[in-house]
Amino acid sequence: MSLKKQALSGVKWTFLQQVGTQGIGFVISILLARLLDPKEFGLIGMITVFIGIGASLMNAGLGSSLIRSKELDERDYATVFYFNLIASILIYIIIYFAAPFIAIFYNQPVLSQLIRWYAVTFIINAFGIVQTTRLTKLMDFKTLALISVPSLIIGGSVGLFMAYNGYGVWSLIGFYLTQSLVKVIQLWIYSGWKPLWVFDNKKFKKHFNFGYKITLSGLLDTIFNNVYSIVIGKFFPVAQVGFYQRANSLQMYPVGIISSILSRVTYPLFAQIQDDNVRLKSIYKRILQLNIFLLAPTLVIGGVLAEPLFRFLFTEKWLPAVPYFQILLVAGLLYPIHAFNLNILTVKGRSDLFLRLEIIKKTLVALTIFIAIRYGVTGLLYGSVLVSVLAFLINTHYSGKFIAYGAWEQLKDIALILVLALVTGLLVYGTVQYTKEVLSNDFLILTINSLIGFTFYVSLSYLLKIAPQQEILTIIKRK
Repeated sequence: MSLKKQALSGVKWTFLQQVGTQGIGFVISILLARLLDPKEFGLIGMITVFIGIGASLMNAGLGSSLIRSKELDERDYATVFYFNLIASILIYIIIYFAAPFIAIFYNQPVLSQLIRWYAVTFIINAFGIVQTTRLTKLMDFKTLALISVPSLIIGGSVGLFMAYNGYGVWSLIGFYLTQSLVKVIQLWIYSGWKPLWVFDNKKFKKHFNFGYKITLSGLLDTIFNNVYSIVIGKFFPVAQVGFYQRANSLQMYPVGIISSILSRVTYPLFAQIQDDNVRLKSIYKRILQLNIFLLAPTLVIGGVLAEPLFRFLFTEKWLPAVPYFQILLVAGLLYPIHAFNLNILTVKGRSDLFLRLEIIKKTLVALTIFIAIRYGVTGLLYGSVLVSVLAFLINTHYSGKFIAYGAWEQLKDIALILVLALVTGLLVYGTVQYTKEVLSNDFLILTINSLIGFTFYVSLSYLLKIAPQQEILTIIKRK
């Protein structure tokens, strides 16, 4: 199969996986949000950072090393598998004994048992990391898609059953544990891979020497991606963590679907052409434009319709999350650009530079939080947007060096798309004010204004012959 056909197949199946999992996950999260209180989501938000740290340490970046390595054998895979398994057990032990101190830090005694049960997912997931990596390297996104959806449905069903029967925050723990277990069982059944009884020190050193820098970067990223939950949980009421988490997760739904589809396909794709800078730049540009073309109008229209959207999906009790959601949408738009630029560094083997950039960016986050915390949760979130803009400039500086595609050129290539999205947002803002006066039904307000916005955006894009839309139409016609 040619590289282009592999990419298109990967996009198709990753799209189905992301739409399936994100769509089902979205429905489950809505139902859980209606059954549970913001405080219960806030409790989980407080410990998410510790779960993320454990997951980063467990993998140690070895999966990325496997994907980018051109010559591998069964000893490579087996070595990484056993390392992940041993690391997961050690990390679980550390988390188990650290749990009471985490509970004391937040002054929430229930967190001790919550994190001990949640952390069991480390050990469960360790059994499936290599299988997932192999399928990704082979660009077998079809199998990954067929595994992810049942895992989410079964896990979500358990969580909803527990929530309906009054288990409160433990419903979320039941959801995550069940989902992880079902996914790993399927990976062993469908991946067609079992580890040899071997651990090769030489191969371990090779992958670890590349991977530990990615791991340190991942640790920094995990800590600082969750730093707002930590700070809000420590200095503000628990419910505020729930509002922040709900706003952040909702804006990440469209970002996650679109960016994950393209990011998961582009990393192995970039890895195959890592030595051809001309092709790298050409493919990167097309992927960047396509991502922004799909994402920008979705986020802009979502921001304009935020109040009826939250009320319709989650009920009135979640309305305090609306301003948080609207602020975070700006950072959400920049998220995929960060990911693609960092992919360039990874496929070029510059994990050292990757780590250095993460340290610089996280230092900026720490300084911003120190300054912004006096202005409350809203001030913290405006600070996060500022950091995201600065991170864009830092990341694209090195893309400019490696593939001659810097910040200014990237901005020029997406500028018209962003202008169209903003004009669309202004139009929808006007129609929302009118429909609010004549309609009292949130569903009708959302439906009518979304249709107006997306119809206007697509039509204007067609008239102006926007490149990513033309590419989408060409692919559809070929079908």
